[in-house]
Amino acid sequence: MIWPFRRQKPEPEKIKIENPPTPGAGFFSTDIPLGVPEFDRAALIARSIQTPMPKLKKGQGMDAAIGKWGGTAASVPDAQLAWYASQGFIGYQLCAIIAQHWLVDKACTMPARDAVRNGYEITVNDGSKARPEIITAMKTLDKRYGLNRNLREFIRMGRIFGVRHALFLVDSDDPNYYAKPFNIDGVKPGSYRGISQIDPYWVTPELDRSATANPASLHFYEPTWWRLNGIGRVHRSHFCIFRANEVPDALKPTYNYGGVSIPQKIFERVYAAERTANEGPQLALTKRSTVLALNTAAAITDQAAFEERMALWQYYLNNYGVKIIDRGDTYQQNDTALGDVDTVTMTQYQLVAGAANVPSTKLLGTSPKGFNSSGSYEEANYHEELESIQENDLTPFAERHHQLTMRSDIAPRFGIAPVDTEITWLPVASLTATEQADINLKKSQTDTALAQAGAVDGVDIRNRLIKDPDSGYSGLEAYEDTDGEEDLPVEAAGTVGAAIQAPDNPGNTA
Repeated sequence: MIWPFRRQKPEPEKIKIENPPTPGAGFFSTDIPLGVPEFDRAALIARSIQTPMPKLKKGQGMDAAIGKWGGTAASVPDAQLAWYASQGFIGYQLCAIIAQHWLVDKACTMPARDAVRNGYEITVNDGSKARPEIITAMKTLDKRYGLNRNLREFIRMGRIFGVRHALFLVDSDDPNYYAKPFNIDGVKPGSYRGISQIDPYWVTPELDRSATANPASLHFYEPTWWRLNGIGRVHRSHFCIFRANEVPDALKPTYNYGGVSIPQKIFERVYAAERTANEGPQLALTKRSTVLALNTAAAITDQAAFEERMALWQYYLNNYGVKIIDRGDTYQQNDTALGDVDTVTMTQYQLVAGAANVPSTKLLGTSPKGFNSSGSYEEANYHEELESIQENDLTPFAERHHQLTMRSDIAPRFGIAPVDTEITWLPVASLTATEQADINLKKSQTDTALAQAGAVDGVDIRNRLIKDPDSGYSGLEAYEDTDGEEDLPVEAAGTVGAAIQAPDNPGNTA
């Protein structure tokens, strides 16, 4: 019987977890936690693929493969699937936050600086000649518009976010100029204003019908326009877009039609390396452990006296104090060997360098450890990476800039017809003075052998020295004939020393 005036104790409120943690999504976890009988495979796949995959009718080729998100008998085990699904797109805000870390910042910044460091030469690709002042004017405009700074930022921020948009600003009377495909004939004198680079969260992709419904289209699943606040639609041809490691079509909407960023690639490895490095000082401070054998029964009987004795023991527990024990006590000291701690730590950082495609010798400034490597192969591989960045990403950027400066500034100033130019990147590996001297010595030996064979003479060798900027004699004057007629300076066709002149207009002195 329950008395009416006796209050019943309320039942404890049940706590409902709205978003329970997904198993297997933590650091370094590939195991199935206890108590989790099954995974929601569709939810795991949805982390990376935002749009539903196409469902074909039964009997068609892809139905068995994707009808259940690949959940066939030969599918990836659930624990491994959960781990791989946790490696999906982390978002641009997290990319920016993680890029603040010193190691992530170096991995994103160093290739950008190294690719631009040695510079380039401007060349003319139509066989015409030019005066040096025109190339000098183009280089002056490069400095005015901050081309080198923009090239570095283009690669650095592209590696941070996985995508980078560079918009070339041109004044136009046409209000729909940016919405239309880029047309160089629409660039008027004095209309080019410079380069604006935009973080990916300020642009919104927009695809036309062909880009979404025609897989055979050249621009399938590539945004036709990008919407910018204040400008509106901007056609893709007005941009230079850097994409680091493009993803398949199924993942493009998730990545906002960009690529996989360096922070996403290495954040887990950086965390592991930093945690391992932090273990070093802790191991050094706790490498000595002492064992003191006591009468535990007596120690438990008088707890206060035991704790007082242990406090006194800890006070003297250093290399400079005196350790005093009773005759019946037994003392033992154990030391932890730290011989391979530095190798283990450096190996973790080398894994970071490998994921970022930057040699550990450059990223950390130390010799490699743990992999028994001298670092020479990594350096050669890094130079190939830099050359790929130059050829695929920086060259289109710089040549579009020169195309616009030629139409907007150079051609009107010198009164010439616009000429297409190209850039030739200088070698990414900087030679030391000793290496350069050795190369010049071998060149001189080759010249001597060819002269003795009668293939060349002194004039040919002198002209080669004049054309070679590293010979030490590039400032020599051209050879004069005995008949009093001076030979023209030998200039490489289309090099920085060449002058732009239309071949079909002899009266044009530009």
